[in-house]
Amino acid sequence: MAELKEVDTTQLHQEDVDKKRCDGGDVPSAGDQAADKAAENEAAADNDTKPSTTTAERHVSIQTKLEGLEVLVDLNGAGRKSCPLCPEEKFKACYSHKLRRHLQNLHWKVYVEFEGQRMCICHLPCRNLKPGLSGDQTSGRHVAHYHCVVCSVTIARKTDMVSHLKRHVNKGETEASYSSSSEIPFEEPAPSGQACEIMKELDTNVQLLPNQTGFQKSDTYFNRKMKSNRQLVFCSLAVLAEERNPLECLDAFGGTGITGLQWAKHLRSAVKVTITDINETCVKMIRENCELNRIRVDGGSRGLRAADGGLSDVDGTPVATVEVAKMDANVILHLRPFDYIHLDPFGATVNYLDAAFRNVRNLGIVSVTSTDTSSLYAKYPNVTLRHYGCSIVRTEYYRELAARMVVTAVARAAARTNKGIEVLLAVALEHFVLVVVRVLRGPTQADESTKKLQKLVHCQWCEERVFLKHSIMVDDTLPCNCHGSLPGKTAVELGPMW
Repeated sequence: MAELKEVDTTQLHQEDVDKKRCDGGDVPSAGDQAADKAAENEAAADNDTKPSTTTAERHVSIQTKLEGLEVLVDLNGAGRKSCPLCPEEKFKACYSHKLRRHLQNLHWKVYVEFEGQRMCICHLPCRNLKPGLSGDQTSGRHVAHYHCVVCSVTIARKTDMVSHLKRHVNKGETEASYSSSSEIPFEEPAPSGQACEIMKELDTNVQLLPNQTGFQKSDTYFNRKMKSNRQLVFCSLAVLAEERNPLECLDAFGGTGITGLQWAKHLRSAVKVTITDINETCVKMIRENCELNRIRVDGGSRGLRAADGGLSDVDGTPVATVEVAKMDANVILHLRPFDYIHLDPFGATVNYLDAAFRNVRNLGIVSVTSTDTSSLYAKYPNVTLRHYGCSIVRTEYYRELAARMVVTAVARAAARTNKGIEVLLAVALEHFVLVVVRVLRGPTQADESTKKLQKLVHCQWCEERVFLKHSIMVDDTLPCNCHGSLPGKTAVELGPMW
């Protein structure tokens, strides 16, 4: 009977083809039919494996209602079903009524809520194996965890996830901050041949490699936590652009180029932006990001192409022009003068300060971002002494000391080129220390700056501190009487610092 049905179906299909041929219609060939069938199968497979944009970006453990978890499994159907958030070896397939209680009591009951989204606990092998007692991961076990709705990081404890979300709120980061842009499709492959993620920050799109979160794993390192740093740097440049323009600006450590692209896209003709990096992969990525933001690359090997084949913006003109160069920061700082210089290397900035102050113009601005917090925050005092020439101990105001030490290094570098500084901004946060100074030319200004470099006397008992004046004994300087009532040496000298 099955064979007869197949024969009848074939005959009916042949009759339809003959009828279309008699009517004068075009009949596709066997090759076209096979191609169409393959295309339909591929489209069906894509529909099955590729959900919507919002679903692809969000983990299955993040839902708005309990029904969202139940939709992942057809609880109305018959037979045994597996839990979508547990591996098979942890929770075996069971009937619908038992699976519904499992989803409600284990996964949904301990959710963490953030802006209407509920992050349920996940037992899938999303994290690395926890090492066993012998230290190897083969005998370890997977750890239950939560998936952050903002940055997709996995965190094991609920209290740690709540604290993690509070940090996102304090920084003004929401779910939309890290969502991919659906208006600008990415068709070209990355310079390294890997698939890229498109991240949007301050209306500026940048491509990120999958391993961009680790500096040792990727050349194009990008730190999402430095968003506040980029905003403060942009504000300082915008203030200088109001005083005079056009400004020649330098982003000496481009990385993905996000900082320089934000300058060019928002300030446009008021600035002439130059982005440099010593790494060839970073330079290629910066050029791709310029094309993604419809910014012309000055001196580039190819023209900027928009989606419709024309040049950039709506009226056919590019949004801005950026110069991209593969060059060491010290080299370009010695070759050309700039009005605004931004230094954000990985670690200490002391190796680039002399070159920065050599060619910076009068009344220009130098912004310095130091991420070597281990030495600045007194974790390794020997490294602090070696890099900054300052003696330091761990105090309750260690972040203030870190900012003052960076200003001290900047003032010394400026004084070596007969320039003084005026501190405009000094910020010390969890991941970085940012210092923004205005440059004042002349030996008189340099002398005035160096006079502010003094040693600090700190009491290790009551945390009292005061700057040490010249030709005064240390113990007689502090206003406290700890040195008289307590045995031993109570005061230590820190610095010199600003």
